[in-house]
Amino acid sequence: MPRGVRALRWARTWRPAVSVDMLALLAAAFFSLACNLAFWRSYAEAAGGIGSSVTMTVSLFLAIFGVNVLLMSVLLGRRTAKVVLTGLLFVTAFAVYYMHVYGVYLDPDMVRNVIHTDSKESRELLTPGLVPWLLGYAVLPSVLLWRLRLRPKPWRKGLLHRGALAMGGLVLTVAALAVGFQPIAALMRNHRDLRHLITPGNYIVSVARVVQDVVKESPTRRLVGADARSRPRGARKPRLLVIVVGETVRAQNWGLNGYARNTTPQLARRGVINFSDVSACGSSTEVSLPCMFSDIGRANYDRDTIRRSDSLLHVLDRAGIATAWLDNQAGCKGVCAGLPFTSLADAKDPQLCNAERCLDQILVDRLPATLRTGVDQVIVLHQLGNHGPRYFARYPSRFRAFTPTCDTGQLGDCTRQQIVNSYDNAILYTDHVLATLVDRLERDLTRDSAMIYVSDHGESLGEGNIYLHGMPYPIAPPTQLRVPMTVWLSPGLARSRGLDVQCLRARASKAVSHDNLFSSVLGLLDIQTAARDTSLDLFGRCSAPQGRPSGA
Repeated sequence: MPRGVRALRWARTWRPAVSVDMLALLAAAFFSLACNLAFWRSYAEAAGGIGSSVTMTVSLFLAIFGVNVLLMSVLLGRRTAKVVLTGLLFVTAFAVYYMHVYGVYLDPDMVRNVIHTDSKESRELLTPGLVPWLLGYAVLPSVLLWRLRLRPKPWRKGLLHRGALAMGGLVLTVAALAVGFQPIAALMRNHRDLRHLITPGNYIVSVARVVQDVVKESPTRRLVGADARSRPRGARKPRLLVIVVGETVRAQNWGLNGYARNTTPQLARRGVINFSDVSACGSSTEVSLPCMFSDIGRANYDRDTIRRSDSLLHVLDRAGIATAWLDNQAGCKGVCAGLPFTSLADAKDPQLCNAERCLDQILVDRLPATLRTGVDQVIVLHQLGNHGPRYFARYPSRFRAFTPTCDTGQLGDCTRQQIVNSYDNAILYTDHVLATLVDRLERDLTRDSAMIYVSDHGESLGEGNIYLHGMPYPIAPPTQLRVPMTVWLSPGLARSRGLDVQCLRARASKAVSHDNLFSSVLGLLDIQTAARDTSLDLFGRCSAPQGRPSGA
């Protein structure tokens, strides 16, 4: 009989029998040895090399193995072991890939990002480079798993054995940490976010925390700006403020900030006021969007309080300002709850949309349909912007100014310069969209208008082998936390509001943040409320008392 035939027959008949306890140990060993590449890479960078302290390295490995033994003994039961473990293998394969390739940390905020990612964003992240990782970390181990036969045990005996295994895992973890306590404690104190790289415990714990937050979330909202009111309009024109929320644009590549490339040539010719030192509230949309529209901000950041509080838009609505949200992204994250909301992600426009996405020009084109006659309005345009990794798909071909470009979502197939070129082209297109919006507002002589553009967070483009965004805030690099912010004011609005534009330009180089948005919008529209913090109002120090022209 040929050797190949014998091997195939052996593979078909290979069905070893193991206990659930042994399966738990094998699974713990696999996860500990094969699935923590990102952790050990970051650990080596933080500790000065894997071999810098043999005691600490061995203690950490044994502690990780002990934790995985504890997890597997709790999660795997005889009737459900194969199904549960198969699910863990596939989730872990995705986790290992994105942690290793993009530098992702699986903390609760990142898990929320994943949960709230729409199908279009998900498809863009499913690149060919993922296939080998799925085969090696999920498909092959799952095939081997389902060839195993699990030995039955009386339920009392099985429960006793699993309890003993869990206790053994706990004892091993405690003992390992005790042996290397001093160096490990110092390492984790200085690099706390390393724990979000230990797989699969990182995503299991993070998912549990997210579920816990959902369960305890209060259905009642915290009332903000109950006293909010707008001054009577009188004879002045109605005011229109368009807030453009950029996506994933970082300050370092914004032309108006002094970037070596002129990525904002059209805005530079529109007389805008550019704030050059702006910090984001978070490194992801899930954190930054609710935060920038809240009265709490990053200074006193509390995710739960922000989520169950009225946003800036609710305060404006209470003051009689008509609000609307036009979205070319993944929603308003609760900021516009109960208020007019229109998604353009699936709009049908042969010039601006394909089967996957619409270009951001569609937000400006659909703006007129949202305008109302004779009332003050605030309209938010939520851009697709520079959402990665498919930067090349965020702009039409005529904006392919910087070449060669990275024309794939598989960033590992491109040089860093190609990635930067595509990213800068996308900013060049955002510049065009914003300039088109300014021109449209300027032509509307029936309203006094203004535009505020601010990005939600930045992006890493390979610096330190980190890509995309969403790193935990304490360790997120400046590339993810520094964002552009640009303001355009019509002469009529500046005049009616008593704003000294030269004063604003002079102050635009000072450090500001997303925390300034809430009170600045209230100040610009002259909304009277105790919720407005005058120290955070960017326009307040450059405005004359209402009713008197600036400088009078």
